Amino acid sequence: MIDLERVAPDVLPAELAVAAVTMAELAAGPHATDDPTERARRQERLQRAETTFDALPFDAAAARAYGRLYAEVARAGRKARGKRALDLLIAATALAAELPLYTRNPSDFDGLGALVEIAAVGAGTSPG
Repeated sequence: MIDLERVAPDVLPAELAVAAVTMAELAAGPHATDDPTERARRQERLQRAETTFDALPFDAAAARAYGRLYAEVARAGRKARGKRALDLLIAATALAAELPLYTRNPSDFDGLGALVEIAAVGAGTSPG
């Protein structure tokens, strides 16, 4: 979501959805900086996202999907908590909704490809 305006539209699906967890991250953004210019930019991004998208909820199905993803990460010997936890909640939302997860940071979702489709996108690139 942070770089959505930089991603070439032809590499994205015709219809976009956003996880409620992503919206929560965006809502925290303006409060995570002391720079007034950056705060205003982040607030504008949040407001644009709020008016554009109805967030996919983190519901009971997403909670069950999170358990599957957590087990996959733990099985691979990686940490599933801490900084990675929000990424797993976002991936769980996509898994529960049976949707691919489009991201400019595919390494945030390493090891989850067996359960949820991770589509890497960048400015002018094709999903991978």
